[in-house]
This record gives sequence, C-alpha cells and structure tokens, in this order.
Amino acid sequence: MFHFEEKPKAGGGAGGGPGEGAQGRGQPLDTKLYRRRWVIVFLFSSYSLCNAFQWIQYGIINNIIMKYYNVASFTIDWLSMIYFVAYIPIIFPVTWLLDRKGLRVIALVGSGLNCCGAWIKIASVRPDLFAVTFFGQTVCGIAQVFILGMPSRIASVWFGANEVSTACAIAVFGNQMGVALGFLIPPIIVPNVDDLDQLTYHINIMFYGTAAVATLLFILVILVFQEKPDIPPSQAQAAILAKPMLDYSYVQSILQLIKNMPFFLLVVTYGINTGSYYAVSTLLNKMVLTHYPGEELNAGRIGLTIVVAGMVGSIICGIWLDKTRTYNALAFGGPAEIGNPAVGASQCTTLHRTTLRNSTQTTSVVYFLAFTGMVTFTFTLNLGHLWVVFLTAGMLGFFMTGYLPLGFEFGAELTYPESEGTSSGLLNESAQVFGITFTIAQGKLIDHFGTVAGNIFISVFLFVGTVITATIKADLRRQKANMHVSPDTNVGANHLLDYGSTAATISSFILPRRLMSSERFATKAEEGVCSSIILNEAAL
Repeated sequence: MFHFEEKPKAGGGAGGGPGEGAQGRGQPLDTKLYRRRWVIVFLFSSYSLCNAFQWIQYGIINNIIMKYYNVASFTIDWLSMIYFVAYIPIIFPVTWLLDRKGLRVIALVGSGLNCCGAWIKIASVRPDLFAVTFFGQTVCGIAQVFILGMPSRIASVWFGANEVSTACAIAVFGNQMGVALGFLIPPIIVPNVDDLDQLTYHINIMFYGTAAVATLLFILVILVFQEKPDIPPSQAQAAILAKPMLDYSYVQSILQLIKNMPFFLLVVTYGINTGSYYAVSTLLNKMVLTHYPGEELNAGRIGLTIVVAGMVGSIICGIWLDKTRTYNALAFGGPAEIGNPAVGASQCTTLHRTTLRNSTQTTSVVYFLAFTGMVTFTFTLNLGHLWVVFLTAGMLGFFMTGYLPLGFEFGAELTYPESEGTSSGLLNESAQVFGITFTIAQGKLIDHFGTVAGNIFISVFLFVGTVITATIKADLRRQKANMHVSPDTNVGANHLLDYGSTAATISSFILPRRLMSSERFATKAEEGVCSSIILNEAAL
C-alpha cells in the first residue's frame, strides 16, 4: 500500500495532537493527521461519482431509452427509482456491517458491485433485453447502499476537527459530480435517432466507457483504500477509540437515535429536501421536453447546471462550517471561545448559549432558499426562454443540493458519539422513501395536470420542511468533545444522557463517574472560571 504521513502537530487541538506522553488526566489524547486522508476521500469520491452517473444515465435520455426498449416512460423512471427501492431494506444490514467490519470492507463491496453492474449492462444492449439492463441497474442500486452512508464516517475517521465538514463536502461532491456528468454525457453520446442499429452502437459506447472507469476504480480501492489511520485525527475520535468495546446493540442504537427528537426532525426534513432533489432529477427530461420539444441536450445541460451549482453550494457550506464551527450564520461566538481561560465564564456561557440557540439558522436559511428556488423554477419553466430556466435551475441547485453535506454533518453533531454510518444511513433511508413517493406522485401530476402542478406539489413539501427545520434544537456534541477535554471528562452530560448506545464503548465517555452539582457549577461560573476548566474539575 502507498504510505503518506505527516508528523503530529504540537499542542493538540482540532488540527493535531500533543507529543507523546500528553495523555494524562485533563490532557488531550495524541492525534495525528496523515496526508493519505486526501487520497482516501478523493478515491471514495471517484467511485461514488461513477455510481451516481449510472443512476441518472437513463433518466436524462428517457425518451430515447423508451424508444429503444419499447417500454413506457414510467418504466424508464423505475431505472432511477430502483436505487431508492434497493436502499430501503438493505441499509440496516449494511450499516451494521460498517460498524462491525469498518470502512475498507464496505468500500470493497460498494466499488465491486458498482463494477459488476456496469458490466451486466453491456450484455443488455439489445431492444429485447430490457430485463437485463434493469438487473444491471439493480446491482448498481445495491452498490449505492454501500456508498451513501460513508461520507460522515470517512470525515470523522480520517480528518481533524477543523476539516470534517470540508471532507464530508468533498465526499458528497463526488456523488454530485457523478449526477452532473450523468446529465451532461448521455445526451451527447446517445443522440435521438430512429435507427436502432445506430442507437445500439452509441449505447454500447456509453456502457463500455462506464464499465472501464468502474473497473479501474475498483482496482484502486483494492490497492489503496485503508481502514483507518494508526493514530486518530481528532479528540472526538480518540475519545471513542480510547474506550474498550463492550456490549453492542445495533437495534438499540437505532431506537435511541429515533428517540433523539432533534435528529428525528432532521431525518424528516433531510428526506423531504433530498427526495425533492431525486424527483426533480428523475423527471427533468420530461419537464423540459414538455415545454421545449427536441431539447434533449439542453435538458441535460439544465440538469448539469442544477448539480454544478449544488456542488458550489456544498463546498461553501462545508468550508463555512469548518471556519465558524457552528451551524449559525449569525453567531457571535462558538466552541473556539468556549474553553479559553482568557474568556470569563459569564461570557463563555453567553457565547455557548448563543451558538446553540441560533445553530439551526444556517440550515433554516439554506432550506428556505431551496424552497424559494423551487417556487421560482416552477413559474419560470414555461416562459419559453431557456436562459431563464438555466438561471432558476442554478439557483435551485445551489441551495437544494448544497444542503446535502450540511444535513450529514448536522446529523453527526446531533448524534455523537453514535456511529456516523448509522445516523447517515437513517438520513438516506428517509431520502429514499421520500424520493420514491415524490417521483411517482410528481410524475403522475405532470402527466395529468402539467409541470406547474407537479412542481407546486414539491414546493409545498419544501415549505413544510423549512418550518420543521426552524424548530430543530441544536445540540452540537461533537464540537464539545473536540474541546481540550480528556475522555474521563463530563462533556455536556446533561445534553448527552440517554442518547448514546451504539456501543457501551462510549457509555463511560457520556456518563461521568460523579456529576458536579448545578449549584457548584454556577458558583464557579460566577468566579470567572470558563466552561472547559469547570468540566475538567468535574471529572476529577
């Protein structure tokens, strides 16, 4: 295997750890960042790209594939929806496998199935073999289950506290880039011609190219992808690894996450937003061709615009969260100040409460703007000006798909120290359920009442999601754990009790041996002792 390594950074903190011997009571554990982390996240991003490309490659040329295989438009829609259907029953065993076997096994299975599905499709290039192409797409849909839940886990296992949101955004970026290329390339390679022999030739080019890329990426995963770094990258990860694995109940873990009301609301709102994105992407060809006949290429370019704008939004959201370390566009302070002995306790408390109280503002603003973008797209699609559609589609994509990594990272914060695979799996489970529902409902509305009715249906749900998002109470647990606090410290125990059960590994991190009384905490605060110092004393 290739080996890339950086020396540990002195002094601990988000970016690195102290030198050896620093692990004492009240001292941060050793952490180290490896250059290899960038190879891991970009390799994952690449095979996620290939899988996402295969998801939308049929839908954006729906009318051409429908003619080639002589099937109904709704049947072609199922080539996209099979990804959603495959995800729903399989995500739970896959998440269990991720917790048990780790990243490398999941990466090998996901990239391997993606490669197999691509080669099966090559055998389906004949007008009477639609069943074979559907089977190949189903295999790719199963591969997707091993891919979608990994961004948050890769970010936590390999990246420092100041990098996790950016790393998650890069991982999601690959999936979005795959959808973008899926919108752009198939209409270029497969033209709308009546000669079935010509169509066979062009579809073969598309499928062989996809299979070659999928095979190369599978080989690279075998050679390069590593389970985890030798030394953890952050205090939060080090605290989890420092505890012995005791009893583990995956079912109990899921039940505890569902009981976590802020996370449960996020599951609903994330599902609405992402399900809307899936439905719009699947039905985009139908919507554009309804108002602009013969514009298959521009339908693909509009889809490309949605996704590219969303990728920009994803990166900006990820960088914003890493720079501010809050989910608040207007916060006056955050965890960087909390734990600084130079800041008085009353000021620390005010800053922390401000961060928690306002921490959903970023998600609320982005969600509201996604709703606004959908409404604007709805009422400009039929104006007869393609440049207007490109403009409003870009606005829609920037906020709708820009929300995806933000939702992943918000979920990881709300559920720490639970497995990121479990939390992101539940988020994606919700997205698949809403994706199937919205795609079928919007497609039927478009067929019977037109594109405006179908898009208003999506807009109403996005508005409901905006309202629910505004009610989510933030509890940014991972940020608290990344303060300079030892694993024996009570890190915000009042916020963490009764949530963690992925492993009893973490129970000793959540449950303090002896809680400091609230009266004594208040007295210390009045004396000007800042939060992290009080928490360290509470653990002694």
